[in-house]
Amino acid sequence: MTRHDTITPMTPLDELRANVAVPFNQARAMPKSVYTSPEFAEAEVRQIFAKEWLCAGRAEALPNPGDYLTMQIAGEPVIILRDKDGALRGMSNVCRHRMSTLLEGRGNVRSIVCPYHAWTYNLDGTLRGAPAMGLNEGFCKDKIALPTVRVENWLGWIMVTLNPDAPDPAEQLKDVENLVGYLDMASYRETFREEFRWATNWKVLAENFMESYHLPVCHSGTIGGSVDLMKMTCPEGFPSFNYHYIMKNDTIPLSLAHPSNTTLQGDQRRITWLLSVYPALLITLTPGYFWYLCLTPDGPGHVNVLYGGGMSADWCADPDAESHLATVKALLDDVNIEDKGCVEKVYQGLCAGLSGPGALSHLERPNFEFAQWIAARVGQ
Repeated sequence: MTRHDTITPMTPLDELRANVAVPFNQARAMPKSVYTSPEFAEAEVRQIFAKEWLCAGRAEALPNPGDYLTMQIAGEPVIILRDKDGALRGMSNVCRHRMSTLLEGRGNVRSIVCPYHAWTYNLDGTLRGAPAMGLNEGFCKDKIALPTVRVENWLGWIMVTLNPDAPDPAEQLKDVENLVGYLDMASYRETFREEFRWATNWKVLAENFMESYHLPVCHSGTIGGSVDLMKMTCPEGFPSFNYHYIMKNDTIPLSLAHPSNTTLQGDQRRITWLLSVYPALLITLTPGYFWYLCLTPDGPGHVNVLYGGGMSADWCADPDAESHLATVKALLDDVNIEDKGCVEKVYQGLCAGLSGPGALSHLERPNFEFAQWIAARVGQ
């Protein structure tokens, strides 16, 4: 090397690609830069969240015509609603007049009324009326509608994407149904839905869900004692998701098949599945209950989280279902508090000068596959 030669520093994407180019038995945690770099975070929004299927929660959250919820996808305000015919629709949450946002949060409407000038839209997004526009010769009400956004009901989940060319979720995620279809996720019923914001990178929280290696320590005050790391299975995942599963004991009755259920047999009655649907839908599914997280990044150092859950149909019909669920919900809330402490500490460590990624356990295969998935999409 001469004095005129220079070394081009590696970008976060270069570091990540080098990180995942090794066999799994030599794998290390992802480079710090892919968690802390603002530029990498912006690239993820453009090339992952603006292109992939994201989850807005459960379809039963919108049971009636006019029920709606709002969300942001890669900075784009979106409305998801149940139209007058009972179909799910997605559309822009921005008025076609002076571009005010329209609806906030969740609720029920007979029509969508702009809070700025009262332009009014039908539940299919077409413009119903606009005050004081009759003197504008270029205005044609029949040609104005809110832009549509793709929405699909996949096994009871509301899946949304800005990408008109994304393969349908039923096709992209057919292996999920092959794996856990015997539990009939579409028949489960949501009983709670909450939102919160944590001070960590979205990938830290996703990875925390993907591995149960941390359970005995991070969750020593709740579920850690019921986990045997030597009995945990982390198989190779699929192109659109990874998974692992845990064989549960009888500590939590709601995590097992209902006593009246004669369909599930053998281990099917006690397996807990942990499914990570890329990029940001994380599902814990048991024969009795489920809970989930939907993640939206908010810069490198924060993540917005939709947290919900409920019960299988036979447990919903149980006379003591409410008390069983209250017990599980209290436990899950405590588990969330423990997870918050762990994932926020990880982000603090990622920002430290002396920290560096270490070798992965065999129980962290899903994390390595997640890193490979991200590396394949960012920079496209």
